This record gives sequence, structure tokens and C-alpha cells, in this order.
Amino acid sequence: MDKASGGRGKKSRREEALPYQEPHQTAPGAHKLLEESIGREVKRFREKLSLTISEVAKSADMSAGMLSKIENGATSPSLSSLQALSRALHVPVTAFFRGYEELRDATFVKAGQGLTIERRGTRAGHQYQLLGHSPHGPVMVEPYMITLTAQSDVFPTFQHAGLEFLYMLEGEVVYRHGDKTYTMLPGDALFFDADAPHGPEELRKLPIRYLSVICYRRDE
Repeated sequence: MDKASGGRGKKSRREEALPYQEPHQTAPGAHKLLEESIGREVKRFREKLSLTISEVAKSADMSAGMLSKIENGATSPSLSSLQALSRALHVPVTAFFRGYEELRDATFVKAGQGLTIERRGTRAGHQYQLLGHSPHGPVMVEPYMITLTAQSDVFPTFQHAGLEFLYMLEGEVVYRHGDKTYTMLPGDALFFDADAPHGPEELRKLPIRYLSVICYRRDE
């Protein structure tokens, strides 16, 4: 043994036999599996509506060849392509990830890079940024960053299945749920049954930003 190196100069036979493992390395073929899974879901929704590739491609403003590649898992669709297909097939973007069998423990979204989603309130000037998705299990969880500006309208009549949690980040808003109103400031939270009419009733201090987490059964 080399005393000067304290025995660290050589690896033991056991260490030499162990392969190096990168803890953050993506499993080989994982991206391909995801592409194929998305393609199957796109094709399934298209066939469910009895639409041809050409009809869906035209509605999604893409070539029939590109849509064919997506359905066959031959290419990785961009977020904008998925959003266009979700509108053409009348399903949420998250529906394309439901068949992905590989378990994913986390979704990481860099600041400002959430996927802009069109929901009912979009027509009233409300900006929705999807911050993650839950592709597995019986419960859907949709976390959004919602921004209201001077171009936004009050819209206290949202109704949808499930439960919703709001956490105020910036500004001041009077938020209605059913027959009650709540003045919300940064740090305030509101948790409620989303089946009752709800939404911002008075925009007191702009801009307004809050987190909205919507949970509902996948079959709803």
C-alpha cells in the first residue's frame, strides 16, 4: 500500500466491478417511449371523433405528414403542437400524457416557462399558465399561475367539477364563491368546492397573480 496516498491510489476489486451510475441520467429510450405514448393518445382521440389525419392536421394548422409522424412516435411534438392538437381534438393537453406508463415523480418548470392554456376565463383576459400535470392515477391535478391585468374582466361565474385551491401572490382581488366574497391579499389562501359559481368579482390592485390548483376525478 502506498502510505503517501493513504491507500487511495488504487480501487478495490469490488469498486472496479461496479459500473458508474449517473443519478440524474435519463433512462435509455425514455424519450422514445414518451413520444410513442403521446402518438397513441393523439391517434386514439382522433379515431374516437371519426376524423381523418388530414382533417385534424388542417384544424391544428400542421401538415398531414407531421401529424402522421407524431401518431407513429417518429418525432417529438413541441408544446405549441400539442396545444394546437388539444384544441383540434377538444381535449386538455394533459390528456396526451395519460398513457405514458413510466412513472414520473416530478415536473419541473422554469420561471416564466409554464404552458399557456386556453380555458373559459381566457376570453375574459385571464392568463393561465400550466405549471405541471399528473399523467397517472384516478385524480387529475392541474396547477396554474393566473395573471389578471387591466385588460382582464371580472368573471365570478366559473363552474367545474372538483376542488380548487387559490394562493394569492400579488395585487388585491375580491373573489366570490357562491353567495360569499373574500378580499384576497398576498399570502391569503382559499379552498373551495369548484362546482359552485366562483371567480374574481372586483380587481382592486393590479396586476393580480395567484396560484390555482384544481383537482378532480380523471373520469370527470
